Amino acid sequence: ILAGPRKWAGYSFLCYRLLNMEGSFSQKVWELATSIPPGRVTTYGILAAAAGGGAMAARSITSILSKAPNQGAIPYHRIVYAGGKVWMTDECEDKRRKLFKREGVEVDTNGKIKNFDEVVYYFD
Repeated sequence: ILAGPRKWAGYSFLCYRLLNMEGSFSQKVWELATSIPPGRVTTYGILAAAAGGGAMAARSITSILSKAPNQGAIPYHRIVYAGGKVWMTDECEDKRRKLFKREGVEVDTNGKIKNFDEVVYYFD
């Protein structure tokens, strides 16, 4: 019996299993991510829950998407933090702001989506 959760390169054993389950959770994440329509955003948590993951699964979404075979099809800018906070680095900020503007998603100077409640996307 383990005294606590097993760790693998900084991930719990559960996260390790989720990251390496092609055809199940990972496959669902890839499929759902590519189905987010233009002009809409979803959160890591909403995406994880729609794919069948539990509360902590949202933390594995970026890693799962980085392993997707169709990198060019992943609309990373449409997946945001809870409450509409956008992940932006100095290298990608201009590009992301242009993508959001083109899709009608309003982002303030602090990197938060102004019209979040109008554009958040929940999977059916």
